[in-house]
Amino acid sequence: MPIGFIQDELDLKLLILYIMDRTAGPITFLQLFELALCDAGVDYFSLSQAVDHMVSTGQLEQEGERYHITDKGRRNSQICESSLPRSVRRHCDENLINVNEALRVEAQVRTQVAAREDGTATLCLTLEDGDSPLIQAAVLASSPEQAERWAGTFKENPAAFYHGVIKLLDREGLS
Repeated sequence: MPIGFIQDELDLKLLILYIMDRTAGPITFLQLFELALCDAGVDYFSLSQAVDHMVSTGQLEQEGERYHITDKGRRNSQICESSLPRSVRRHCDENLINVNEALRVEAQVRTQVAAREDGTATLCLTLEDGDSPLIQAAVLASSPEQAERWAGTFKENPAAFYHGVIKLLDREGLS
């Protein structure tokens, strides 16, 4: 079994801070674990313990299933990042490209389902391009389950929804 550069708890915490300081948004523990696997010295149990400790010391915060770095953690990361070997940092940076792209898309495409007293549900859809909304819509669904299905469809292909609405609204362009 190959031996990694991450040899102890401090190394692991530095790796976690390095990763968390470079994510485009909050990530799940599983995403963090996959990113941390850039080094053979990382294991699930040790990572779990380190993350728990970093939450309790205020370097990371947990909201629901996701974690994000705090200002304290960011300062520590910037002070200590040069302690990580360049090859580990390079692997992390390469792995972060895909995760950050997915986080950006996720932030631009949002849905919210609100159940109503009569058994129906309102589905709110938002598609943004950077900081400005491209489209925001609220749709009444016959049930929360239907709204969840529609939300999934929207998330799979928000551009199709947007283009469909534009095509419908642009009647002059159709003639």
